[in-house]
Amino acid sequence: MPDSTVTPLVSLLRRLAIAMGALTATALIVYFGRDGYLDNNSNGDPISLADAFYYATVSVSTTGYGDIVPVSDAARLWTTIVVTPLRLIFLITFVGTTVELLTERSRQSFRIERWRSRLRDHTIVVGYGTKGRAAVETLLGDDKRPDDIIVVDTDRAQLDAASALGLVTVTGNATRSSVLRIAGVAHASAIIVATNRDDTAVLVTLTARELSPTIRIVAAVRESENVHLLRQSGANSVVVSAETAGRLLGAATTSPNVVEVVEDLLTPDAGFAISEREVEEAEVGGSPRHLGDIVLAVVRGDDLYRVDSSKVDSLDRGDRLLYVRKATPPDDED
Repeated sequence: MPDSTVTPLVSLLRRLAIAMGALTATALIVYFGRDGYLDNNSNGDPISLADAFYYATVSVSTTGYGDIVPVSDAARLWTTIVVTPLRLIFLITFVGTTVELLTERSRQSFRIERWRSRLRDHTIVVGYGTKGRAAVETLLGDDKRPDDIIVVDTDRAQLDAASALGLVTVTGNATRSSVLRIAGVAHASAIIVATNRDDTAVLVTLTARELSPTIRIVAAVRESENVHLLRQSGANSVVVSAETAGRLLGAATTSPNVVEVVEDLLTPDAGFAISEREVEEAEVGGSPRHLGDIVLAVVRGDDLYRVDSSKVDSLDRGDRLLYVRKATPPDDED
């Protein structure tokens, strides 16, 4: 989970600096007021700087050998009102560090359990490579909250990049059911499988479908011959990344403007975008071709119909429309 930007090493060094500051301040107080201190192990020699640091060390650590003691009223007063608070600061700093190190794991476990108990209808993205990052950008562009997106990957650098965006990350192999359980697959609304290997995508899909029979699974594959494997494994939608890119490359040679329009439609936060919404009450019974929005298709139950299909000449309650919406406000256009 996204946490403080201060690393444990920096935090420890800060506390060490505070403790050393308290120790140094105590030693300087003793050294500059050395006339008020008596070293029982010396032959009347004055307190040296090394003696002062020695006294400061045994004093603030509450060891107190008693070989160097304040004897004058001024030295005892300084010990009471200054050295004693410094001793407390020194102890609190180190005791606090020890307690924090001992309780950090329990506190983190409590935070994770509390977060998981409240997590519902989130989206899991398996693989944070090029496809995974593009999927996350699309989700964020569709107003998905960062803490409603969980990224699962084995690459620490990729997870750090996802965490920098405020996303929740899980380290592990998503083909293992224990990793998907940590990601809350049982309560997720969708899982995006964006791995680099088709066989891994099949295994992740099988595992996710076994753990959550109702979750929507969207998977990407490189080869079209593996599409049926993904669908048999339980994927609701399968995108052939290599062939889709190839079609766009082919279209760009003869109709480059078509490619620009397609890219515009697939970018949710600029220009035009393809969105989905429920049919409004006033639209029930009407034709999708006569609406103010540019409707591309109608989703009725589990079936998708193109707008020119005779089966959706009349809209029913519960239908959903795939339409083109304007993503860029008029004032933002060039």
